[in-house]
Amino acid sequence: MKRSIVRREFLKASVLGVGMGVLPLKSFPSPMIAQDAAPSSKINIAHVGIARQGAFSVKGCSGENQIALCDADQRNLDAAKAQHPDAQMFTDFREMLDKVGAKLDAIVVATPDHTHAVAAIAGMKLGLHCYSEKPLGHDLYQIRRMRQVAKEKNLVTQMGTQIHAEDNYRRVVELIQAGAIGTVKDVKIWCSNRYIGKPKPAEKTPCPPEINWDVWLGPAAERDYDPRFIPGTWRMYWDFGNGAMGDMGCHYLDLPYWALGLDKSAPISVETTSPNPVDEEMCGYDLTAKYVFPALPGSSESLTLSWQDGQARPECLKELGLDNIGAGVLFFGTDGILFSTYYEHALLPKEKFESFERPTQSIPKSLGHHAEWIDAIKKGKGTEEGSTTCRFEYSGKIAETVLLGCFAYRCGQKLEYDEKTMTAVNCPKADEYFKQYVRPGWEV
Repeated sequence: MKRSIVRREFLKASVLGVGMGVLPLKSFPSPMIAQDAAPSSKINIAHVGIARQGAFSVKGCSGENQIALCDADQRNLDAAKAQHPDAQMFTDFREMLDKVGAKLDAIVVATPDHTHAVAAIAGMKLGLHCYSEKPLGHDLYQIRRMRQVAKEKNLVTQMGTQIHAEDNYRRVVELIQAGAIGTVKDVKIWCSNRYIGKPKPAEKTPCPPEINWDVWLGPAAERDYDPRFIPGTWRMYWDFGNGAMGDMGCHYLDLPYWALGLDKSAPISVETTSPNPVDEEMCGYDLTAKYVFPALPGSSESLTLSWQDGQARPECLKELGLDNIGAGVLFFGTDGILFSTYYEHALLPKEKFESFERPTQSIPKSLGHHAEWIDAIKKGKGTEEGSTTCRFEYSGKIAETVLLGCFAYRCGQKLEYDEKTMTAVNCPKADEYFKQYVRPGWEV
């Protein structure tokens, strides 16, 4: 399906950015691919970032016309040539959009976190539907801009929280919304991922000639090439990632956001602590973030939600017989507890729910995370609710909450958050994290 696009004048200075797809590939099952034998029904897609998680997205869109592949590391492009001989290859997404933008229908962004927004917004400004890896942007302002541009252009969007498409989360949402454990008062999330950065090396390392270092840096502050950041270890450093919370938070917060409708509100406060002191360069680890949300419908009490990573874990796990579980979500309700991992869930205590009759399945099986985005594009859907399950208007709220936890840790205090003004009313220091420094010319 080729969309007729009037070629727009493209100004490189206004859409700078790129990156290598260096997100570690999670053990997600292969998605169902939207296939169609008629070439005229296929959409034209460009990928920015094609290694690791980027390679997963290239595979996820393999039923379409993959017009262009872009990566700041020429070695990744060289490796992709055999499988994609007809795709045009670029190390700079600005050049890619300038040369083939008018042929495209959509763009997929799987670069390091700090370059998600610059690449995605550049494509969306040209009217391209967008699939972007989590957590969408590197600060709150970038996430708001992604949502804004998508809405202005009425584009089909999807954030890469692939587990959202699996059946287990759907059954958990049905149980919570059917009142299986009563009114939820508290949610606890934990993930054992622990990312610890390394000090800056004493001597400089020459940049490999295959890497376009300026393009990889994107909006980050100018600096010499540093081997600590490449490949996927960039997420250990604040200028490029946000540690384990930035990596995994969207996947796990998605479940309570979906089940409890938390995207209809926002946290009113967050406090994040760690036994480790804040480092100006390296991301935090062993974090405990405590969020407070407004009371849910039918409740008079605020909802608490906590995130813990690394060696920080909920004290109740041993009591519940879950001490050996590396990551999961616990919903505490007035009538029981619901525990879930990516692929399994259980109502607790087990003896109480032995004769429990499950609600009728009401959430249909997903086409696949990439496939539903592609399907929505082909059906002419836009930003309306239901176009995709993780459209930016929904998933952007999750990403914002995740980053708030990281920023509270960096500020060293509890943040009282005002969603409408995007400010921490009690902490002016937070402003520098909510909208971060970008190199001149890389603004979004």
